[in-house]
Amino acid sequence: MRLAVLGDVHGNAFALRAVLDDIRAASPDQVLNLGDTVWGCADPASAWALQQQFAPPSVRGNTDERVAGLRDGKETMRAWVRAQLPADVPVTLAALPTHLDTAGGEVRVAHGSPRSPWEDLMLTGTPGGHTRPARFRELRERLGGFRFDAGGRVCVVGHTHREMLTVVDGLTVVNAGPVSRQKDGLPLARWVQLTRCAGHWTAEFRRVPYDTQAAATWARAHGPAGAGDHDARWLTAGREP
Repeated sequence: MRLAVLGDVHGNAFALRAVLDDIRAASPDQVLNLGDTVWGCADPASAWALQQQFAPPSVRGNTDERVAGLRDGKETMRAWVRAQLPADVPVTLAALPTHLDTAGGEVRVAHGSPRSPWEDLMLTGTPGGHTRPARFRELRERLGGFRFDAGGRVCVVGHTHREMLTVVDGLTVVNAGPVSRQKDGLPLARWVQLTRCAGHWTAEFRRVPYDTQAAATWARAHGPAGAGDHDARWLTAGREP
């Protein structure tokens, strides 16, 4: 059994097309989408249409909650994103769960953590404003009862825009990395393939090149003042400006 897991599209249709092409070539049994679907400036309308057709969101992300009106703040960006999309998108995003189990309950997907799309599962903030890898006791708490001894095998999240993998008490914990808005200085679109063989799951991080200049040009030409240029610089540099 093979699962394709993508997330953090952030309205980037250019990166998403490249990822979907790579996923189609891999022919997985199921495609899962970790949310943060449309909050971005590189053609979010097309990004939403592609997701609806080929990779509907499985869980809601934190910026999906902003689009849905479940969280306040960033009103200018929210208004612009909503104007690009069909009128029913906020309701659709609001109705998504915070986590989803699949593959007979062996695999759980969430955006930030199973408890909240705003919570980092695999990273912990420090007093100096930096982050460190989460300790096992922190992971156990944030996993919200999803355990190896209860039938869980893999938990996959996004949100932090970093590829990560660890194992706690036999449970494999994966951060899939983002389709868009990378934070490591390498502007390649990301997704993860999970493969089950002989009762065990393996995770393969996949990276796909795409036309970052075309995405940046679209964002600058069509995005809201300030945000479009910010997104363009992020997309081409592979790190937040």
